[in-house]
Amino acid sequence: MSIVSNSLKRIKPSPTIAVSQKARELKAAGKDVIGLGAGEPDFDTPENIKQAGIAAINRGDTKYTAVDGTPDLKKAIANKFKRENNLEYSADEITVGTGGKQVIYNAFMATLNKGDEVIIPAPFWVSYPDMVLLAGGNPKIVKCNENDGFKLTPKNLKKAITKKTKWLILNSPSNPTGASYTKEEIEALSEVLIKNKNVHILSDDIYEHITYDNFNFFTIAQVSKLKNRTLTMNGVSKSYAMTGWRIGYAAGPKEIIKAISKIQSQSTSNPSSISQAAAVEALNGTQDFIKERANAFKERRDFVLNSLNNIKGISCLKPSGAFYVFPSCKKLLGKKTKLKTDKDFVEKLLEEALVAVVQGSAFGLDGYFRISYATSMDNLKKALERIKSFCESLS
Repeated sequence: MSIVSNSLKRIKPSPTIAVSQKARELKAAGKDVIGLGAGEPDFDTPENIKQAGIAAINRGDTKYTAVDGTPDLKKAIANKFKRENNLEYSADEITVGTGGKQVIYNAFMATLNKGDEVIIPAPFWVSYPDMVLLAGGNPKIVKCNENDGFKLTPKNLKKAITKKTKWLILNSPSNPTGASYTKEEIEALSEVLIKNKNVHILSDDIYEHITYDNFNFFTIAQVSKLKNRTLTMNGVSKSYAMTGWRIGYAAGPKEIIKAISKIQSQSTSNPSSISQAAAVEALNGTQDFIKERANAFKERRDFVLNSLNNIKGISCLKPSGAFYVFPSCKKLLGKKTKLKTDKDFVEKLLEEALVAVVQGSAFGLDGYFRISYATSMDNLKKALERIKSFCESLS
């Protein structure tokens, strides 16, 4: 009899982490691999935020804190929601976790019963379905076509909802596509959700500040009557280049927040006290660098997008947020190239061109691959030259 639990057998390792690991192994073997798989800003954490963490150490803020976040950080989060999203939350409507990933995991562990369904629009962030499975729920994948901008439509949402539906996950801007929902699109989805009172919404806003072309970001709790059914998740990892500090947070109904805190109290307990102090400075301090860095990402996006769309057999939609593109490689699959799937494509690309990307099937949509352009322009130029040469060699 295996010692591994049955629930663990339902899930698989993260494909994005697997790609990054494979790239690291090749680099360690002396190969000149360019990794475009990781969703991590290449910028450093801003100096004022680093100094806030150092100051916390120096004044002895190195003890346990409240399980779900310090009062100072909760106040900073509440101020952020009011300032940027016109949403008001009290301290007992806010939770802080060890990264946004833990917040989402806690939410599902705290709310899902066996058989509960969670609607997940595809392409999706790779961890959503597996977290639902671990919590005993059933992921209900709704494929969103390229013709719809990889976005969920009210018609498809309405069709997916059943009596068992407990959550809808809405990620905007999206990982892996960069697709972002306009205010009007969110309002249209809200009309469906208002009529289905059993459905709660998990709004993953982690890429909120990384948008382009004057896109106006809105989150569903601020433009609908669904605040009392919405858990709005965010964090400091992407916008503030603080991935290693591991601070995520969410605001929502007191009942859900209390349940999340209960889960966290019996698992990790509080997030790092030092990271929380740094996150206070991130949210309260200057925000000027965010726009500057978004502009740098836009320059990279434009270069990558133009380069991809000039490669025969590759086509790519223009994303309005995050730092990913999700090009199609469908025309390069088949008998002629001897590549049957997008997984074959990315494995061959890594093997022959030494460029690491992630297959679209890992995100729930076959025939595509994800590139993260959160790396230097020099790396991107070299990588796109290799991808072009590789694709030309297939024909």
